[in-house]
Amino acid sequence: MMAKKPLILAVERNRNNILLLDKYLGEEGYEVIGATGYERLDEILEKPGELDLALVDITGFDKLIWDRCEILRSNGIPFLLISPRQSVELQKESIARGARGLLTKPIIIRELLVLIQSLIEE
Repeated sequence: MMAKKPLILAVERNRNNILLLDKYLGEEGYEVIGATGYERLDEILEKPGELDLALVDITGFDKLIWDRCEILRSNGIPFLLISPRQSVELQKESIARGARGLLTKPIIIRELLVLIQSLIEE
């Protein structure tokens, strides 16, 4: 019997970025489920037991994204935030909301893979 592939939620407004994550992470043995908006994200969060990790790109989302981060945290799902910029305020907010880290674009896939592996193995 094959082991279940770890399931990673990719929250990203740009569908092409989800496809890229699916390609790179799929090659490493992960399964990716994507959400480009709140409606799909909320559907996924209704069944959080399947998720091993979430990558949340806050670009293009309003402050309501923090509510979804709170849901991830309360369900014990580790998540990383992705942002186009680095700021002390954003760093503080992401940690306060339970993020395990904040990555700044452009993302270096090798670094992302190391982070994902360490978070899934926790």
